[in-house]
Amino acid sequence: MKVSQVLIFAIFALISLSSVTAGKNVVCYFASWTVYRDGNGKFDVSNIDQSLCTHIMFGFIGLGGDYKVKILDSWESNDDYGPKGFEHLIGLKQSKPELKVMVSMGGWNEGSDRYSQMAADPIKRQVFIKSVLNFTQAYGFDGFDLDWEYPGLRDSAYPQLDKADYAMLLNELKSALHPLGLLLSAAVSGGVANADVAYDFPAVSEALDMINVMVYDFHGAFDNYVGHVAPLYASSLDDTDDKKQLNADAGIQNWLDKGADPAKINFGIVTYGRSFTLADANNTQLYAPIKGGGRAGPYTGQDGVLGYNESRRGTKICELHSDWTYYWDDEQKVPHRISGDQWVGYDDVNSIQLKAEYVVSKNLAGMMVWAFDTDDFLGICGSENYPLLRTINRVLN
Repeated sequence: MKVSQVLIFAIFALISLSSVTAGKNVVCYFASWTVYRDGNGKFDVSNIDQSLCTHIMFGFIGLGGDYKVKILDSWESNDDYGPKGFEHLIGLKQSKPELKVMVSMGGWNEGSDRYSQMAADPIKRQVFIKSVLNFTQAYGFDGFDLDWEYPGLRDSAYPQLDKADYAMLLNELKSALHPLGLLLSAAVSGGVANADVAYDFPAVSEALDMINVMVYDFHGAFDNYVGHVAPLYASSLDDTDDKKQLNADAGIQNWLDKGADPAKINFGIVTYGRSFTLADANNTQLYAPIKGGGRAGPYTGQDGVLGYNESRRGTKICELHSDWTYYWDDEQKVPHRISGDQWVGYDDVNSIQLKAEYVVSKNLAGMMVWAFDTDDFLGICGSENYPLLRTINRVLN
């Protein structure tokens, strides 16, 4: 009888473990500066629905001139009289103990120079790694996420050395973090050309627990023409080999082809759109000339960017009935909207579902979402809040 009970218990334990491990990752980034936004755009930890995520990343901390962790905004992060973002994020685990809360270093504004200098010097690397260990343990984070944008590119100090140095840095971080049960992940480029410069794919894959591939920002106001922020597939209008690579499928397949483990790859999506002011309101197709970025929305306040929850003249992208005409690109499998000379490409529940199904078809680890704050987190546009994140969860888990 006791043997039978033990066997039954073991079987149920295995079933339970299988149900947990079989689920896909849903990695959610918290952009800490969104606590400063006004009105319905303001977002802080209290707005997070932790049930929708397996991992939450705090973005960002920085790299100081001494090559140690630098808190970029102490009032938001850990000041006694601030929102205490670190503490409250870790506190989300009280209602979901299996949740992993990690801290992310870097981001676009950090650049590449200081990271390149640190990675090239064994002594500086060790100073950095010790600082990361102390920091993650001091605040109770479950791991560390490195968002160096990008090795070998932009203002890199040692562009010819960065690929090897980056791989070495990750391997040393892994050796330091793993014995303490801490996770290591990185946000990496999904652009084929940039990724080929930046990464030793097999070495990066071996070192990381999760590879968050940023298959977005392929087009934007930094171009001189219209293009979608995150097409799933190429368009027949892509007339060069380089343009044909500027899509999520090409970016993910490049990582797979070059030796990355699919069981570690998280497919990255954004909850904002990239917008344009057309040079000619009658020419609205891909690659049409532009005057610049689209007019800023009230929350992000940046020309060329509109959150899924954000509006122009009171009309939010996510509203189905509006004065912005909706179009579906059946080649790229993504939508865009047009109003006069304003053009915005973005992801909606339809395109997110297709991307999540792609993740399943490729046996990838899951998806990464940048970021909470520009999904419809208040549920203003429909019957539920977080429609994009909820779509991911419905397909993956």
